[in-house]
Amino acid sequence: MVSRIDRRHFGRGVSAAALATGIFAPAVVRAQAFPTQDMHFICGFPPGSGADLIVRFFAEKIRPLAGRPIIVENKPGALGNIATEYVVRSKPDGHTLYITGATVLATNQHLLKNPTVNVTEALQMVGTINRQPIMIAVSSNSPHQTIAQLTKAMKEKGDKASYATSNPAAKVVGALYKERAGLQSVDVQYRSGAEFLNDLTSGNIDYAIPDNVFALAQAQARAGRMRILAVSTGQRLQAAPDYPTMAELGYPMDLVAWWGGFVPSATPRPIVHQLGKWLSQIVASDEGKAFLNNIASDPWVNTPDQAQAYFREQIEAWREYVKIAKIEPQG
Repeated sequence: MVSRIDRRHFGRGVSAAALATGIFAPAVVRAQAFPTQDMHFICGFPPGSGADLIVRFFAEKIRPLAGRPIIVENKPGALGNIATEYVVRSKPDGHTLYITGATVLATNQHLLKNPTVNVTEALQMVGTINRQPIMIAVSSNSPHQTIAQLTKAMKEKGDKASYATSNPAAKVVGALYKERAGLQSVDVQYRSGAEFLNDLTSGNIDYAIPDNVFALAQAQARAGRMRILAVSTGQRLQAAPDYPTMAELGYPMDLVAWWGGFVPSATPRPIVHQLGKWLSQIVASDEGKAFLNNIASDPWVNTPDQAQAYFREQIEAWREYVKIAKIEPQG
């Protein structure tokens, strides 16, 4: 699905403030040689998903800096791998930007028996966006108010219990919870949280491992259809201090999801750095911080080189997480 960011509607407040203060004016001047055409921001998950909301926010805010229309393209499927392959094959000129969870890319390297893309060689990071938890949630009409209550009930159901996942990191968190709580719950894979929500609220699925964006949208903005019980991080994040961690509840784990921007590795360095500057400007802005805090994530800025080095480290870290979770690679 493709949608065009309307230059008259989006970014009006940001661009007006930028011109008034001069904050963004130098970046706009420097960017005149790039881009030279419409830009495409790629999302690996369907419209309405948590991933989609993040990609569209940054498309909206970067458009006035780039001075060009931005087209958001959703390419869901294969745990995000369809979008990854599309970006890798795209022309390395900076006009295609992949905004995605870096943990999705890192985990896919170990969840797939034969990954079609070596992401550390094929992709270059332009910068980071945030650090965020993965959440464990039930329907708002569920009788389970705590992880302890959920665990007790799932043990009683045995292999009749089930839970929903829609991304690679969620599969790892779900498997770790099963292993550490001694559960036999069955992992039911969906393309997005929007797809599993009805099954969760109708009782066809007992619990879910949603991304934080979708979980909070459902818990707060849409009549509270989901109740968040815990998060996957070892310590509470600043942006999500009210949610207990699985570690403090007796199920040791410390998994932090994080997001960033990617382009094909052959993209010229000046363009990589220009995209990185725009991304970092938005993350560091008051509006960017507010958006990220509202989805229970901590803003996080790194240069392209810092981001790429951390990404390589995380590829190896998630190899161990997948082993600990005892997940067999998929064909």
